[in-house]
Amino acid sequence: MLTTKIRRLVCAAMVAALAACGSAPVGPGYYRVERGDTLYKIAHSNRTSVQSLTRWNNLSNPDSLEVGQVLRVAPPPGTATASTGSARGSTSGSASAGASSASRSAAADTPAAPASSISLIWPATGNVVRGFDGNNSKGIDIANAAGTPVFAAAGGTVVYASNGLRGYGNLLIIKHNADYLTAYAHNRSLLVKEGETVQQGQKIAEMGDSDNDRVMLHFELRYAGRSIDPARSLPPR
Repeated sequence: MLTTKIRRLVCAAMVAALAACGSAPVGPGYYRVERGDTLYKIAHSNRTSVQSLTRWNNLSNPDSLEVGQVLRVAPPPGTATASTGSARGSTSGSASAGASSASRSAAADTPAAPASSISLIWPATGNVVRGFDGNNSKGIDIANAAGTPVFAAAGGTVVYASNGLRGYGNLLIIKHNADYLTAYAHNRSLLVKEGETVQQGQKIAEMGDSDNDRVMLHFELRYAGRSIDPARSLPPR
């Protein structure tokens, strides 16, 4: 039962991360990024530290937030909160401010590129009709005939298999490790269920046009909750 609840919480966080412009409410301990937000502002509002938010959300670049991105702003269960407590109990305000400033500066110098990599295969055959730009397109679109097989780009666990996210139709989300997940949208049918373990190259869906005006697969790669260009991790063809 506990495992099922944890899986549902993880799934909800994954779906919220994909809904970059969504407005659905978030649960206790989470915050949806709004226009004009900075990590420092969010940390201050939630009485925590930039370092804690960076660690809890596995952020590779704390200065790069997306509107609609959902962040954990409360400690995960079992996580010590000594860092924020010690900051409040410090007897030297200027020293604390200097240390905080230095920490934020170090965080800002973190490279935007992922610290780890993932090896993907193409999730479907067809023509790439739209590439990634990070703004209007969070992934790539692969067009082909209805029913074209859709494959798992890498092995992992299915954390979402439904059609509850507007604009994505029949959607699958596969979590590969602590850093990466992939999403497969607009499918005609889903062939795997939540909680199922899949292997790289396994057929997981059939291409369709659910919640879309043409038959295609919309494929996204997310690193630490942020969309990145999947073409950089796909082999040439």
